[in-house]
Amino acid sequence: MAIAPTRPPGRSVKNLRMVWGFTTKYRGHIAGAALALLVAAAATSGVPYAFKLIIDKGFATGAGTTRDIARWFEYLLLLVGVMAVATAFRFYFVSWLGERTVADIRLAVHRNLLRLSPGFFEENRPAEITSRITVDTTIIEQVVGTTVSVALRNIVLAIVCIIILFVLSPKLAGMMLLGIPFIIGPITLLGRRVRAISTKSQDRIADVGAVTSEVLGAMKIVQAFGQEGRETGRFSEAVEKVFSTAKRRILIRALMTAMAIFLLFGAITMIIWQGAIDVSAGNMTGGTIAAFVLYGGLLAGAFGALSEVYGDFLRAAGASERLTELLEAEPDIKPPAQPVQLPVPARGELTFEDVTFHYPTRQDVSALEGFSLTVKSRERLALVGPSGAGKTTIFQMAERFYDPQQGRVLLDGVDLRDADPADIRQRIALVPQETIIFAASARDNLRYGNWNATEDEIWQAAKDAHAEEFLRALPEGLDTYLGESGARLSGGQRQRIAIARALLRNAPLLLLDEATSALDAESERLVQDALDRLMADRTTIVIAHRLATVRAADRIVVMDKGRIVEEGTHATLTRHGGLYSRLARLQFEDRAA
Repeated sequence: MAIAPTRPPGRSVKNLRMVWGFTTKYRGHIAGAALALLVAAAATSGVPYAFKLIIDKGFATGAGTTRDIARWFEYLLLLVGVMAVATAFRFYFVSWLGERTVADIRLAVHRNLLRLSPGFFEENRPAEITSRITVDTTIIEQVVGTTVSVALRNIVLAIVCIIILFVLSPKLAGMMLLGIPFIIGPITLLGRRVRAISTKSQDRIADVGAVTSEVLGAMKIVQAFGQEGRETGRFSEAVEKVFSTAKRRILIRALMTAMAIFLLFGAITMIIWQGAIDVSAGNMTGGTIAAFVLYGGLLAGAFGALSEVYGDFLRAAGASERLTELLEAEPDIKPPAQPVQLPVPARGELTFEDVTFHYPTRQDVSALEGFSLTVKSRERLALVGPSGAGKTTIFQMAERFYDPQQGRVLLDGVDLRDADPADIRQRIALVPQETIIFAASARDNLRYGNWNATEDEIWQAAKDAHAEEFLRALPEGLDTYLGESGARLSGGQRQRIAIARALLRNAPLLLLDEATSALDAESERLVQDALDRLMADRTTIVIAHRLATVRAADRIVVMDKGRIVEEGTHATLTRHGGLYSRLARLQFEDRAA
């Protein structure tokens, strides 16, 4: 299920409802922010009126009234103090809400991503998803922690200013309000354009993240093949697309801001012009026109700020929509309403019944076609065949990362679709072909197979996988940080940690996908000895291209194009003269040569 192509063009601030749903969980902080905002807005709106009183009642009383003048200035200072304290509280509460909301959204998105099936990540790039969790949430944090507060403050301030302006001079206030539709109309039209461009801007930023992640993850290949120049050009192209899109957005927002300021302050200038005429005619006091000018300036500033933050709301709406897509994505593989319990004790018996399967991104090719196989309890089964034969797909189906389009897969007699995927995977230990080492300590990487494993169990697994020697030689032993993707270890060391991790799992079904591929000849022999001892008590399925590692299997299944083409022991298949015999002859002749 690809998420990006389904996104409709444009954005709506209605998409921010998702963000509001997370924010409203903290009603106490919202109330504190709202109260502080109202107090700060009231104090701010009181400043111009204080100047009116100072001019009309302080200065107008004549000489010898220093105490009267001081009293009005003391009121003004008190008002400024209240405004400062209220603004500080408002800043704290809204900033806290912004950070907390973003943290909750990131947690919710990550939690949902862990539920999704591997097919989702085939159709959607991990780098794109990472961009959404980082860049898009940062935009939302800015809006919740700053923009919303600024918008609400200016809305309240605008309302109070309009009321006071009507009190001071209904005629001038009415003239001012008549011009508002001529200001809002152009801003709204330009805002729609900003909305569409904001969509493209966020997608372009995600593309930059995708290119960066891909190149950094393959830096050795880039440098080994001398492709630095090409990758620089590819990254430059992605960055220039971001800049080009951003230029258009900035240009339109600049035009929108200029238009709003000109229309607002132009209207105020015309109104003040009329007010000056009224003052000269004796129809208005000097304090009143001064207050009217200040309130007009506050009102213009409030509308100007609202025109600025509207663009931020649109960007946040786009970010919110992109995150909502991740939050609402449903896994293709999910537990049934009433899952069937797997039998106890576990036998580790795996059965495929006439299974046909196509990967989501390769619907035209069958990974398995009419595939039937039963792996008996405690049997050692080897899967052999050319690349693309469907061997790894069997592992994917066994772990229920995918469901077949036809047929069924059973574990200990229970259809996997009827069981809880967590229960299924609890009974399986996997050593993948591509070793995954987390950027954590050696201890955490080992006990990933069994997080509650004791120290003795960890060292025993390391010993059985022949990883004990190099682990004890690490600077801090098991507490040594292994680096990104195990960068501080050799390929063979990483593979042995993966084997030890599977041993700690102690599951009845063991899946080994080229488990010894990264080991040298001596290490391979030692690890194979350990695996032989471990496979005696559990069902084991081994995938191996190196046929020397599967000679001792109870049964060898030869696959090609998603089907079983041969089946038997090493000796019988070698005599048969089929695909296995040909592969064995090529490998052993090459080794002899």
